[in-house]
Amino acid sequence: MGAIATVPRVTVPPICGGEAAVSAITDHQDAIFAPTSNLALGQMQAGFACALHMHQPSIPAGHDGGVICNLQHMFEHASDGDNHNASVFAWCYSRMGDFIPELVEKGCNPRIMLDYSGNLLWGLEQMGRHDILDNLKKLACDPRYTPHVEWLGTMWSHAVAPSTPIPDLKLQIVAWQKHFAAIFGTEALRRVRGFSPPEMHLPNHPDTLYEYVKALKECGYKWLLVQEDSIETLEGHGLPQDQKYLPNQLVARNSHGEEISITILIKTQGSDTKLVAQMQPYHEAKGKGRQEIGGVALPSLVSQIADGENGGVMMNEFPRDFSPAWEQVRDSGNAIAGMNGTEYLELVEAAGVNPADYPKVQAVQQHRIWQRIDQVMPEAVEGAIADLTQAGGFHMDGASWTNDLSWVSGYENVLEPMNQLSAKFHAKYDALVAADPSVTEQADYQEALLYNLLLQTSCFRYWGQGAWTDYARELYRRGEAALR
Repeated sequence: MGAIATVPRVTVPPICGGEAAVSAITDHQDAIFAPTSNLALGQMQAGFACALHMHQPSIPAGHDGGVICNLQHMFEHASDGDNHNASVFAWCYSRMGDFIPELVEKGCNPRIMLDYSGNLLWGLEQMGRHDILDNLKKLACDPRYTPHVEWLGTMWSHAVAPSTPIPDLKLQIVAWQKHFAAIFGTEALRRVRGFSPPEMHLPNHPDTLYEYVKALKECGYKWLLVQEDSIETLEGHGLPQDQKYLPNQLVARNSHGEEISITILIKTQGSDTKLVAQMQPYHEAKGKGRQEIGGVALPSLVSQIADGENGGVMMNEFPRDFSPAWEQVRDSGNAIAGMNGTEYLELVEAAGVNPADYPKVQAVQQHRIWQRIDQVMPEAVEGAIADLTQAGGFHMDGASWTNDLSWVSGYENVLEPMNQLSAKFHAKYDALVAADPSVTEQADYQEALLYNLLLQTSCFRYWGQGAWTDYARELYRRGEAALR
């Protein structure tokens, strides 16, 4: 992609400004789903929870060089690659707004968790796809369907946390909250209590993980969805087989010895799209039973997430298998039931379980750090990391559902500009915002923030060198121009 001499004007989505108002909405301890849930935890043998992840990146590829949604680019270049799937993708983004009401009308009790990136929501707005957004609003706002659908928060631009500059973690999280509330309303945002990390990527560097969990908790999140092989026991082992079907407590300790923790639900390993497309979590739950935490018997929960649109199984098999599974649940009594994450955790707490009693885990490979040092301090932690890295078989890149790919190695030409732009952004604005928070409502700040967040989109590394890294360079150029 050739460089563009001028910077096309961009209409910034609502990703900042009024941060105190957003915090006031999310900062509460109220139960959301349990008070009206029609599930009886005491009658259940096991449950299952399915989530759908939806994302399209924003790219500088409009006819005038403007930033547009990749979905729009697919529609406009239908003969390129797999772009002929654009209309199917659009249907996938909308169809839960049809499936859930249809099942409720049949007397079923469906559940689904939805994770839509800020890029995608912005793109649907840019494209004028109000048909899709209105279908989603039913699920986010209509009291007939809100008990069945849980929206999960995420990073606005689908940034993977381990390689996101630490000062931008909270900016990404708040940007999504702000944008979600602008589309679906403050009451819908108030119900968002769980967080779905892009690419299921969990930082394992002690300081990054600590700041990530701290930012999530400051933004009102109560739990995090994690990949099974991204965590370990405090003794450095893989989780016992049954423990992954219970809530756990993720402990994050930084290089100063400070600790913070957050409840997690564990996505089990496997071929994500195939498992969700064929409703495998429901069938797996049939073989699970009750377990105890703190002397209280609870149903196990099988949790799984998949892309909601990618691949033939999600396009074709999921619509075929989703509804019949819920009809089977309806006709089979109460032993196996679908639940959403927050609903399950609230019912568990209502049954008398203290989250402090959940099994404790940490990010994978951290045990190897802690066992090498006598006193936790920055120099000792960094020294242990350096020694372990040099010895081999160790890294602090985090872990995700794409462990065969690195989000760091080989992408210095994206990461270095990304870190540079972030540093320039914070050098210009941090002191100004600290002195006057209303700076975040000014157009120049908002445009600079937009480019800073956009450059952190994981797609500019996921797809390898070439057009996508060219997109990243162009976004960097525009971000630098906005800061000037």
